[in-house]
Amino acid sequence: MNFELHTFALSTAAKEKCDAQIILVSASFKPAKDALSVLVAQTLKAGDFETKVGKTLLIYRPAGLASSRVVLLGIGEGSAKEVRKAVATAVAAVKSDKIKTLHLGFTTEPQTGAVRAAVLAVAEASYVYTSTKSKPEGRQLQSISVGVANVAGSQAAFAEAVAFVGGIEFAKEWANRPANHATPTLLAQAAKSLAKHARIKCEVLGPKQVAKLGMGSFLAVAQGSDEPLQFIVLHYNGAAQTVAPTVLVGKGITFDSGGISIKPAAEMDEMKFDMSGAASVLGVFKALADLKPKINVVGLIPACENLINGRAVKPGDVVTSMSGQTIEILNTDAEGRLVLCDALTYAERFKPRAVVDIATLTGACVVALGAVRSGLFSSNEELAAALLSSGESSLDLCWRLPLDDEYAEGLKTNFADVANVAGRAGGAVTAAKFLQRFTAKFPWAHLDIAGTAWKSGAAKGATGRPVALLLDYLLQSPKTK
Repeated sequence: MNFELHTFALSTAAKEKCDAQIILVSASFKPAKDALSVLVAQTLKAGDFETKVGKTLLIYRPAGLASSRVVLLGIGEGSAKEVRKAVATAVAAVKSDKIKTLHLGFTTEPQTGAVRAAVLAVAEASYVYTSTKSKPEGRQLQSISVGVANVAGSQAAFAEAVAFVGGIEFAKEWANRPANHATPTLLAQAAKSLAKHARIKCEVLGPKQVAKLGMGSFLAVAQGSDEPLQFIVLHYNGAAQTVAPTVLVGKGITFDSGGISIKPAAEMDEMKFDMSGAASVLGVFKALADLKPKINVVGLIPACENLINGRAVKPGDVVTSMSGQTIEILNTDAEGRLVLCDALTYAERFKPRAVVDIATLTGACVVALGAVRSGLFSSNEELAAALLSSGESSLDLCWRLPLDDEYAEGLKTNFADVANVAGRAGGAVTAAKFLQRFTAKFPWAHLDIAGTAWKSGAAKGATGRPVALLLDYLLQSPKTK
């Protein structure tokens, strides 16, 4: 899909050649004397149109306009949140008309984040997955142009938005793929494909190398599958080598049966999405290649399947993690934390400024927060505040949950240093407390995206979250000159 930014005014809107034109009208709209401004004013006065968020009025083949359809769209006060909601509604209204070229025109100066919100909303509403279909019907929408009065003032935000779309859709692509089309090996190949960009490097460690590192916890999860594990290490180098990187750790369970602690059959197909954390890391690196910020970022993806064979880890088994801590595996379906803990220990070697792990970790987080906000846990106040702020500004929301030491009581065991699960109560928190044991040497945050990484039902598919949150956070981090 192609994106363009250009100068726009209602007085010149008649010349826009496109299949459909969406005119964004805020509550502060003041009509001029041109024909389209007068038309908007008349519809408002007559009550046929309102500037309330999502209100639309479709005009088919309006006289004197080059576009065949014009949609007047109310965006309220014009905040980023309001623009995103309104544009999603409008695109859905015209999508069935097989629109290939679409123009969005802001009638007033966009508020902070509004341009990015508009671009992301169009991309989200028009996205279509096609990779494993024999006769794919891709997205009809091919070209998007965004019009604003002051192009120079919106250029940076627009370029950022386009890069965000590329990253989010790369994450969606890999999260949406069935498990037999997104094995650990194929995921590693996707990571290697990113290394064609000048500032990105990729290294993939196999089972023998992981064993040599002492990642006994990661190995234990992988041993139930015939697919070899892959430990993916990505580097984005935008600053001097002396600048400490931010490390992103993405859970890469490409299919999760639950192991011996097998999951119920209903909706088990959705466990292909259990590598959404890994997909989000890939998406971030895809966007970084386009944005080229002056920062350093490392991506770590422990990728494997959690299946059942004669070698599969059993409840009650004790394994030794890379940190040297022993773990009693009481539930083999709590495998995400077992692969993440070794990756978190590996992250120490980079002497990071911060480490953020991203994982579809617990059903308990879905119960707590639903599909609106990702769960945020952090041992560092500054890092937590930055991630919360980026969630708000990117509209990729998260919510901070506690890490009181008392929550770790249930992880005690007579047979190892720590158990991999506690009781049902506070399950998202106790999972985070387990991970926290492996993060003493750096500022750390954990994003539990079990409720936000994909949608079920008729709209089943990956959301690409929290790529936007992570990118916003990275772009706000200290830059080098």
